Amino acid sequence: MPLSQVAPATATPPADYAHLVPLRRLPAGQSGVVVRMVGRAEDVHRLEEFGLCHGTRIEVFRQGNPCILRLAGGKVCLRADRSLKILVAPVHAAP
Repeated sequence: MPLSQVAPATATPPADYAHLVPLRRLPAGQSGVVVRMVGRAEDVHRLEEFGLCHGTRIEVFRQGNPCILRLAGGKVCLRADRSLKILVAPVHAAP
């Protein structure tokens, strides 16, 4: 199946994607903002139904497979899927 990039048409991509990391690389307790999701359209759409979409701030509650994310006052459990990539911009806490 072909992969498709899904992002809102109004989203302005950052000038440099070098600061983005795969969601699976964020440690527990780390926050990030979803910038890009790449995968089958139906998989991306399903995550969007759970509230995981471009611009959403997430926090990794538990790393691993499955990982558990906090978002919008709730928790979402995700299993690893090689056909789906979620890239986030890490949000670093102020010192």
